[in-house]
Amino acid sequence: MASVKLQKSEGQVSPSREKCRVGPEISIDEARDLLRNDERVTLVDVRSEGEMCLGHIKGARFVAPGRIEEEANTLSEEKDAPIIVYCSSGDRSLRAAEKLRKMGFSNACSIAGGFNEWLKLGCELVTDSQFTVQQLDRYSRTMLLRDIGEEGQIKLMNAKVLLVGAGGLASSAALYLAACGVGNLGIVDFDRVDLSNLNRQVIHGTDDVGRLKVDSAKAAIGRINPDVNAIVFATRLVPGNALEIISDFDIVMDACDNLSTKFLLNDACYFAGKPYVFGGAVEFDGQAGVFWPRSGGPCLRCLFPKPPPQHLAPT
Repeated sequence: MASVKLQKSEGQVSPSREKCRVGPEISIDEARDLLRNDERVTLVDVRSEGEMCLGHIKGARFVAPGRIEEEANTLSEEKDAPIIVYCSSGDRSLRAAEKLRKMGFSNACSIAGGFNEWLKLGCELVTDSQFTVQQLDRYSRTMLLRDIGEEGQIKLMNAKVLLVGAGGLASSAALYLAACGVGNLGIVDFDRVDLSNLNRQVIHGTDDVGRLKVDSAKAAIGRINPDVNAIVFATRLVPGNALEIISDFDIVMDACDNLSTKFLLNDACYFAGKPYVFGGAVEFDGQAGVFWPRSGGPCLRCLFPKPPPQHLAPT
């Protein structure tokens, strides 16, 4: 990687007017030095509109992806003036810088690592977001998804999801819900971690054997994402407490391993008007579904009016 040369002779022109020579790719530190010391610098952001939710570097001019050649002559009147280009990761901007250099802009360059690296290092940025810099970095890949963006991430962080069960299904679900930033995650389970659980219940570890599953799961969630508020219920879900437990949650996910609890959950969610996410797995077979009668759809009892005999429903 070429370094920026901004030498000044005593009594001669200032660094801001001295001709510099930079390579096609520069580091974050080199980019910051250029932005501070050379008034001729043009900073160009070539990210897509969907990527802008993460903010931008102060002073950046936005050029739509793929239009760098059409916009080139409007960027700078001086062919040797530095043009710093950045995208999210540094790949697209490096190609854009190379195109500019072929057009005669000898000091066009790309920021290595792009905006993601700028964000990761905590450098100054401009954003209207309500997220902290750490949250922008943590959730940046989620917010870049077209169907989520900043608005969707805010909804995730305000969401309240209840997991009934802390075993195999719940382990994967809890880890991913926590990682993506679901703000409030409830877990209901009365059982303790057994050594035989560890081949599939990946939220628990060897040191957790004998511990309440909800406590083990809460600790794992905290390690993955301290932003998440884990709410535990170390109890069995029964008709006497089901409505009370689900009352504060937006969505209920069934990750339990017995049919009586699944039908109880369906009934409680039906009367409470909450979406019920059904899940079950035996050996290599599994089923999943979403039931929300309030939206006009069926409930679990519409599909299976009565629970089958226990001996026909292995766990």
